[in-house]
This record gives sequence, C-alpha cells and structure tokens, in this order.
Amino acid sequence: MKVQVNTDHNIAGREALADNIGGVVEAALRRVSDHITRVEVHLSDENSDQKQGDHAMRCMMEARLEGRQPVAVTHQAETVAEAVDGAAAKLSRMMDHTLGQLRDHQSRQD
Repeated sequence: MKVQVNTDHNIAGREALADNIGGVVEAALRRVSDHITRVEVHLSDENSDQKQGDHAMRCMMEARLEGRQPVAVTHQAETVAEAVDGAAAKLSRMMDHTLGQLRDHQSRQD
C-alpha cells in the first residue's frame, strides 16, 4: 500500500509530516492493507486567510481498492494531527464495512 501526501502552501514541514502521516495511515489500515493499492491524503488549512477559527485543518483521504471504485472520507479539526487521526479512523471503519459487505456478498454466491 502506497501513501501519497499532498498539502496546500499553508502547511509547513511537508517531508517530516508526510512520514508521520504515512505511519498513521498504515497503522489504521493494517488489517485491510492487502486490499488497498494506494491512499491519497490531502491536507489544507481552511481558515488560512483568517488565521483563527475552530476546525481549520481539513484532511481528505481517498483509498483505492483493488478492482473497486475509490472511497474517500474527510475530517476537520483544530490541528493537522487531529484531522489526520480522525480521517484515518473514518477510513478504517469504512474499509471494514466495505470489505465486510464484499465478503457477505461472495459468501451468498457460493
């Protein structure tokens, strides 16, 4: 599973941040990583022009599954770390649900 991190120009420390985010994503999706080819992470500061405000950091994660359409989740929080953790948790739940449905469907066909 490859993790690709994209940030807007308002977020600093891109290389170290990308390494950290890669670890968070891999840990969250460890159980289902065999089914995922790539995860794209997009970070942005939604309130960069205001320099204040709640839930300014936005993290969108898109997972590409083998033979399926990509799935995406978004989470907004006050910090980059909270936004990434929230999006990773949502994506993990979505993957569990999606792959569970696939297994149920396949077992009914057998």
